[in-house]
Amino acid sequence: MSVAVLYSRALAGTEAPLVTVETHLANGLPAFTIVGLPETEVKEAKDRVRAALQNSRFEFPARRITVNLAPADLPKESGRFDLPIALGILAASGQVPRERLNGMEWAGELALTGELRPIRGALAMVYGASREGRGFVLPEASAREAALVGDVPVYAARSLLDVCAFLHGRRPLERAAPALHAPGAAYPDMQEVRGQGAAKRALEIAAAGGHSVLMVGPPGTGKSMLAARLPGILPEMTDAQALEAAALQSLGSQGFSPTSWKRRPFRAPHHTASAVALVGGGSHPRPGEISLAMHGVLFLDEFPEFDRKVLEVLREPLESGRVTVSRAARQADFPAVFQLVAAMNPCPCGYLGHSNGRCRCTPDQVARYRGKISGPLLDRIDIQIEVPAVSEEELMSQPTGEPSAAIRARVERAYRVQLARQGKPNARLSVQEIDAFCVPEREAAVLLRRAMGQLNLSARAYHRVLKVARTIADLAGAATLGAAHVAEAIQYRKLDRG
Repeated sequence: MSVAVLYSRALAGTEAPLVTVETHLANGLPAFTIVGLPETEVKEAKDRVRAALQNSRFEFPARRITVNLAPADLPKESGRFDLPIALGILAASGQVPRERLNGMEWAGELALTGELRPIRGALAMVYGASREGRGFVLPEASAREAALVGDVPVYAARSLLDVCAFLHGRRPLERAAPALHAPGAAYPDMQEVRGQGAAKRALEIAAAGGHSVLMVGPPGTGKSMLAARLPGILPEMTDAQALEAAALQSLGSQGFSPTSWKRRPFRAPHHTASAVALVGGGSHPRPGEISLAMHGVLFLDEFPEFDRKVLEVLREPLESGRVTVSRAARQADFPAVFQLVAAMNPCPCGYLGHSNGRCRCTPDQVARYRGKISGPLLDRIDIQIEVPAVSEEELMSQPTGEPSAAIRARVERAYRVQLARQGKPNARLSVQEIDAFCVPEREAAVLLRRAMGQLNLSARAYHRVLKVARTIADLAGAATLGAAHVAEAIQYRKLDRG
């Protein structure tokens, strides 16, 4: 029988659906046809596979070759199907044994010489194959990344000849082992930031509870430095979180490097980024910056300079932790559990309220500048703080602040308390869970009620104050929300416009 069947994977959002690669050789005029909704890159596999087989000293059958990529209604893109197509032709023509193909899945782009080139999304593909019980053969450069999925045997191959030698039983393929990076290494240290004790305290609270932060201050006060040091005080990633973040990064254009294993992502897109770049999309939907920052930090500097329509797409992911990209033909759902850290100047020139008196912005200019950030979006940011200019004395003195390691130890303790109590960080509490776990004491409730009236806080802001207060209490080791905890949480809403 001149039919061979192999298995590979496509990519559809974060899913990696199974693709059956069926190859049939028939008599007739020589032809090579690929069916099953292939994109241009897959159609071009005909020329790559032909040259790779010939340059690897295999016979290219002078027959009618039909390759079907099933299911037929699933779009197929990229060069990852080169390897299974080439092996299907070799198996159907009797040049390699069929029986050794069944227990494996295959993916890899072929060079014209028969060498195997790395592919995008290898980790996500193997993650999808983990429930099938088959091994996976990948190019050597992609196999180390995919081997992070520990319960799937991943084998590395340098060329088509290596794979064929394995199928003939002449030489085994090496099982890939991931190159892991020591977690938490090489983060910038919080001690390097001079002064800004209040801002550091706010970031500690944000790290402990998973809260979003907006920093407002003149140029050069350390807002970007503070944001870059937030990943270094976040709790250590679990294996499940690290794998989820790595799988999403492997779908991006830059891929995932195994040396970044268990390192909190830090994404800082430029303010000219589009809405698609931020939330994901494209004809074949790919994750955007909010998903590539999974379990890490998304830093938006010059916050008001982003297009307002771009910023508005953040509203739903900040609430739900997911984003759905819908197109006419398909829909992709990406997780987006990230910590938003934004920074902005107080006015267009940046020096409003600065002691140097250089600001010449009119009230209308300041209002228009701040009005670029909508009230509903500002309402969703838990902690809003001012970052004032650093005094000359603080700037010229030696660093005296706490190192990131000391802050992180307190954050870890508070985070473990939250996991033991409710199984999630405080920022992710639902309304019912807030009623159960964030009940203020009598004096604190009176204080909060007064603040609601004076600051004209919304119901959402009320719940966010309670969640921040719960984190402050957890850092202090308190079982209940006292007046001091609520008072501190309220002052982090003073930029609210009601």
